[in-house]
Order: sequence, then C-alpha cells, then structure tokens
Amino acid sequence: MDPANISERELDEAARRGERMLAWLESAQEEMQAVTGTGEGPSGHVRVTVDADGRVLDVRYDRRALRLGSQDLAEETLAAVRAAGADAQRRTHDLMREAIPGYDPVQTQAELERLLGTEWG
Repeated sequence: MDPANISERELDEAARRGERMLAWLESAQEEMQAVTGTGEGPSGHVRVTVDADGRVLDVRYDRRALRLGSQDLAEETLAAVRAAGADAQRRTHDLMREAIPGYDPVQTQAELERLLGTEWG
C-alpha cells in the first residue's frame, strides 16, 4: 500500500482497526496480567509457577527432589523456571493471537529486533 495513495475508505478502516486494538488492549490488560505459566524440571521433582513477566510465584519440591545433590537441585529448579517462563509466554501469545487475527507476536518481536539491530547495531 502506497501511503501517498491511501483512499479515505482505507484510512477509515485503518482507524477502526486501531480503535478495536486499543479497546482490546484496555480490556485485556487484566486478563494479560493474570497469565501464569508452569514448568517442571527434567526429573519432574521440581515444579515452578511464574507470572506473565517471569516473576516466580511458587516453587514446589517433591520428596525425591530433596535427595538430589545441591547442584542437581539448582539445575532442576532453573530448568523448571525456564519451562514456566516459556509456558507463560506461549499463553500470552495465544491470547494475543485470539484477540488480533493475523497478529503474530513472535514474528513482530523478530522484526522489532531486526529493526533495532539495524538502527543501533
């Protein structure tokens, strides 16, 4: 689309899409903040829950986790945190895809990083 040749109808439609997106962002803010993700370590003995920003909300160890050495327990915990963060990100992206047809948050993030790398790199 050539910005110099945008019709009034196209401009109106773009404005309506923008208004719908802003309305969704306002209404979905609470829903997005309620997103959590859960993950387990490779052994399944450690389970972690994080919020949409990756903040750890809960860590659970089963009895067998306490038999692990300190290094193994640390690795299990970090793996569970990473898995929970990935789950929260997936859930957030799913919400965004449902609300904004055709929107791909992963592609948008990659494009932003490409542009910033070009701009600042």
